[in-house]
Amino acid sequence: MIDRVDIDQFPAVILSGGRSSRMGQPKALLPFGPARLVDHVADRIRPQAGTVALNTNDPSITLAGALTFPDQFAGFHGPLAGIHAALAHVTASQASASHAILVPVDGPFFPGDLVARLASSLKGPDDVALASSLGRMNPVLGLWPAALLARLGAWLEDPPTLKVRAFLDGLPLRVTEFPAVDTPLGLIDPFMNINTPEDLDRARKILQQANP
Repeated sequence: MIDRVDIDQFPAVILSGGRSSRMGQPKALLPFGPARLVDHVADRIRPQAGTVALNTNDPSITLAGALTFPDQFAGFHGPLAGIHAALAHVTASQASASHAILVPVDGPFFPGDLVARLASSLKGPDDVALASSLGRMNPVLGLWPAALLARLGAWLEDPPTLKVRAFLDGLPLRVTEFPAVDTPLGLIDPFMNINTPEDLDRARKILQQANP
């Protein structure tokens, strides 16, 4: 396991750089519970991380108490550009951090022991530790090593593809399976994403009636 003092050494970055094309409006600003979706996600990750920052390309999206920064590549390069921006931020602001915990703004129900379990899977500073549920790996959510910054930057300069899984090919990957959550509404995927208005309605119902 990687040498570390505690999980607070892992800074968190919320990824909110997508275009929200299926939702029709910025997901981060959607009302969710008593505030906005981005506030809910921030409140959920704060107890698990040393600091919280926000990656977004929309100046209307801000988060109280958090530094906000855009992608460093022009045009829309998808999640890889957000991961790159997050690693650049962590490298510049917290050089001692071996990894950053990255969570998407559209995934409101990730587990309270997410960082602890992912950290326990690390065997070295170059490992990528990702989460899986229901037999499906989440290719973005997880602990990403700061050491990947240069390699990812070179990839994005002339990308053969913008698929995250393709970039991960050949990297030391640690995948941790998380169980579905049993709630009064039935089993819920802890990494469910909100992509459509229908997803949003379901997530709000889950929050109100199950609060996983």
